[in-house]
Amino acid sequence: MPRILTYNVHSCRGMDGTLSPERIAAVIAAAQPDIVALQELDVGRARTGGLDQAHSIARALGMEFHFHPALRVEEEAYGDAVLSALPMRLIKAGPLPGLAHRPMLEPRGALWVAVELGDGSVLQVINTHLGLAARERLAQVEALLGEAWLGHPTCRGRPAVLLGDFNAVPRSVAYRRIAAQLRDAQRMLPGQKPRPTFPSRWPLLRIDHVFLSVGVEARSAEVRRGPLERLASDHLPLVVDLSIRRQV
Repeated sequence: MPRILTYNVHSCRGMDGTLSPERIAAVIAAAQPDIVALQELDVGRARTGGLDQAHSIARALGMEFHFHPALRVEEEAYGDAVLSALPMRLIKAGPLPGLAHRPMLEPRGALWVAVELGDGSVLQVINTHLGLAARERLAQVEALLGEAWLGHPTCRGRPAVLLGDFNAVPRSVAYRRIAAQLRDAQRMLPGQKPRPTFPSRWPLLRIDHVFLSVGVEARSAEVRRGPLERLASDHLPLVVDLSIRRQV
């Protein structure tokens, strides 16, 4: 039963202004996940001391990782990563569409890995961080649900998880479009109310999600909101225990 975590780490700068990948790694380690999806990582950026945050956090956790730079300017990069204590292989990393009439919007992307669960089954994991504009998010969701990502033959009909920071609350068009095809892990648990993830100190909005395909069940889901979690980033981490139907 793998445990998966999604976490927007805010370039590892906490609510106290302190820059600390070590603190982010401590938050993740306390949750004991097998697979980790991170958003808003800096790699080689002057604003965060030139550190490779993806590598630093993965090393602290003893995990493998893949990083995708949604934004790259010369030697500086900013983007998303998937870390895993289980064997994984990179399937695809690439950009998501923006809006042609708004070329200055922050570039967005997605990262897709296949994780071997040790019992012969494989879980397809797609990590993303969607845009702030409603039309932009919808275009990005359509791309993720299409044949280049979840609709690809490698992924379609197989156990898959789409997770990350969607910047989309449950009433939004983008969220409802995803929920028409995938299931929200926080809504799969009888008697448990879904919890918001942002902002970390006084969480009001549920914008970080774990969506599951057919063949994947949520056994538990928790938004971790202890003192360290509320300090380390402006988002709270969402952790889900999964059960995967064996592939035949």
